[in-house]
Amino acid sequence: MRPFVLGAKVSPLGCSRPLQRAIVDFAADQPFAQARAKLQEHYGFAIGESTIQRITFVHAQAMHESSRQDLEFPEAPGLRKPIVVETDGGMVPIVEPSCEGKDKRKGKTLSWREAKLSLAHAQGSCTPVYAGSIEGGVEEAGRQLLSCAVRAGFGANSRVHAVGDGAPWIVGQIEAQFGDQGSYLIDFYHVCEYLGAASAAIAPDPLARDAWMETQKEALKGGRLDAVLRTLAGHCEPAETDDEHAPVRTCHRYLGARADQLDYRRALAEGLPIGSGEIESAHRYVAQQRLKRPGAWWRVEHAEHMLALRINRINGDWDAYWKALAPQRAAAANDNSRQKSRRRTA
Repeated sequence: MRPFVLGAKVSPLGCSRPLQRAIVDFAADQPFAQARAKLQEHYGFAIGESTIQRITFVHAQAMHESSRQDLEFPEAPGLRKPIVVETDGGMVPIVEPSCEGKDKRKGKTLSWREAKLSLAHAQGSCTPVYAGSIEGGVEEAGRQLLSCAVRAGFGANSRVHAVGDGAPWIVGQIEAQFGDQGSYLIDFYHVCEYLGAASAAIAPDPLARDAWMETQKEALKGGRLDAVLRTLAGHCEPAETDDEHAPVRTCHRYLGARADQLDYRRALAEGLPIGSGEIESAHRYVAQQRLKRPGAWWRVEHAEHMLALRINRINGDWDAYWKALAPQRAAAANDNSRQKSRRRTA
């Protein structure tokens, strides 16, 4: 078809807006080849896989751009309920084509990049708001976290309850974005991993180990961190033992340095979560379900835009996007010029 189109100097009509919507809908969940099969199954005609890819990337990029609007710290009052926020990183496969030669696949570089996903919801709500980013570093992830919280009801008088795995960048962004209105709690099950390693050294017998673990967990939940630290201190390895072989000392140091992030007693009393399993699960069904399929490798900008597409749908912004779609954007999705087609490859 293309040689004829170029020689006759004519342009095909391309895909209509409703068809583009159906294409992007399928491709948001399935590999492009499977989206092609679904279009044929449900609509009775075939569309090239490259066309499906092109149209999907154009709209995914538009959704990404619309989600990156500047956001100021709210001055208006928000919900009086605490806003629960969680953020975590997960790896996605990235390919960087070679800049040399006609075949960009030769000499390509494969790597893994961290997709930082965030969520926020008011206490008791079962409908989180999501945001995510791959490029832009921790500052962009922090801005996305703030945007989640604002959309979930965060305002000038609101309080944020953040839960995470203790990564320094998460702690830093909670402080940077929410200041005194935010409090941070280390995921309880993450802390239990440190206690579990220490328990194996303190109580080799399995029954005694389980009993020791339960005692320490109850102490932490009851606000008795000092008792846990005293127990650990009595079993710390000698200073000359390296950290790899000193789980008790490592656990004691880890907990002692984060005393202000272990207030499980207050969280439980207020009915707030002490674990970050919600965001860990979200990584699987928001990002990894589409971006981490076997054999899939993405250019970083395409992965960023596809993540925005997935988030657009799960946040309930899908209908609003298509209603507000400018004619120019729908027309751009039909642009199949050679130069642009090469840029969209991979």
